[in-house]
Amino acid sequence: MNRQHIILLMAGLTIAAATLAGCGSAEDSVAGDGAMAAVAATDASISQLGAVGTLDSSEVHRIDVSFDQAAYGEMIEAYRANGDKEWIEATVTIDGTVYEHGGIRLKGNSSLFSLSPSSDPDTLPWLIKLDKYVDGQNHEGLTDLVVRSNNSTTALNEAVALELLEAAGLAAQDAIAAAFSINGGDPTLRLVIEHPDDNWMAEEFDAQGALYKAESTGDYSYRGADPDSYDEVFDQEAGKDNADLAPLLEFLDFLNNSDDATFDAELDQWLDIDSFATYLAMQDLIGNFDDIDGRGNNSYLYYDTDAAQFTVVPWDHNLAFGVSNGPGSEPGGRGDSGGVPAEGFPEDFAGNAIEDSAPGGFQRTRPEGLPIPGELGAALPEGAGGLGERPGGAGGRGPEGGSNVLVERFVANDSWADLVVDRTAELSEALYDSEVAAQILDEWSTIVASSDLVGANIIESEAAQIREFFAS
Repeated sequence: MNRQHIILLMAGLTIAAATLAGCGSAEDSVAGDGAMAAVAATDASISQLGAVGTLDSSEVHRIDVSFDQAAYGEMIEAYRANGDKEWIEATVTIDGTVYEHGGIRLKGNSSLFSLSPSSDPDTLPWLIKLDKYVDGQNHEGLTDLVVRSNNSTTALNEAVALELLEAAGLAAQDAIAAAFSINGGDPTLRLVIEHPDDNWMAEEFDAQGALYKAESTGDYSYRGADPDSYDEVFDQEAGKDNADLAPLLEFLDFLNNSDDATFDAELDQWLDIDSFATYLAMQDLIGNFDDIDGRGNNSYLYYDTDAAQFTVVPWDHNLAFGVSNGPGSEPGGRGDSGGVPAEGFPEDFAGNAIEDSAPGGFQRTRPEGLPIPGELGAALPEGAGGLGERPGGAGGRGPEGGSNVLVERFVANDSWADLVVDRTAELSEALYDSEVAAQILDEWSTIVASSDLVGANIIESEAAQIREFFAS
């Protein structure tokens, strides 16, 4: 869904924004301005799904990839040996148009933990780059595609989450459904999204900015002024001609080492406060525990070179609406703190046959004590900030314990914490109570059904669990 097409339309949100804007304080006006910015469009525009490049999101596309099996095996072994994601040459066919000498590599982290030579390539997460080996090769302007992994059969949870994030005014990735196959195998339904690169950054923000990806092996700790200390922590994805890592390192230094008074007084100079409050509210509303302070540390940071200010960008929502990549849990409510683990996890999210039973199995809260692969718990380098080393004891455990220094220090400020609470209530009314989310879910369910790759009972079961979340 194009950000210009929908951002929200609910009159109730307009009233709430006007009320907040009239409260007088600086914090209240921030909340009011942000809420007012989230009011726009019409019911008709809500139904206009977006496009990945020129690929219309309202239909299922066909993407076929072929590559040398020996090269694939070597790529798998390279990743298993040292974590390298090597490119191999591939022929990519998109809706019947063939592109020779494209590139493909693995794309993901936790989704690759169980990777082995016997892994089915049709199910793996991929980054496809049409111009990797042929300069300028593109599909009507499109060069990069991310083929997502998901523990649900339909990927409805991530598709709907991305639409809702965009509806809330956040920079998200457009998505399409695709019948995807490798080396002539039977096609499987996969969600394919935009790759956050220079083109995406220019469309969502500004071509003169810079975009950094937070890796799952790191956190938002400050590791000193040497850029080499961040090789496994942040990767610059776009805007390399506009800025290097220096602005990011200065921001991390401020997050970790400023005293509380300085942090509260100056954070708005470093960070888009309103956008971050909306980000935190939406991660709660879409039930995504694998966010900035989750074990995957999933986020990008956009740097506005003119304003010298950062924006946290949502990324990786295949666990949205409580889909689990491990044992599931009993359903709770949005924002509940009382979710408890259940035995096993839903058959439909495991990709197995669906029984005719009541929907369930959603993980509504960020769980404590999730098993973390050893490499995520690696010790920080000497001098890196850690829990208890910051003013006020602010933590930075990130992938180790489901925490993040920015989140902890942000919500420790009463005004900003209240802003997140207010934004959560406003967006819940605007997206869920209004039936906007339900309409988006219905549209995506219809698209998935048109693929003939997933049974109607599976689609209905997974949609019903998301629908139950809307009503909770």
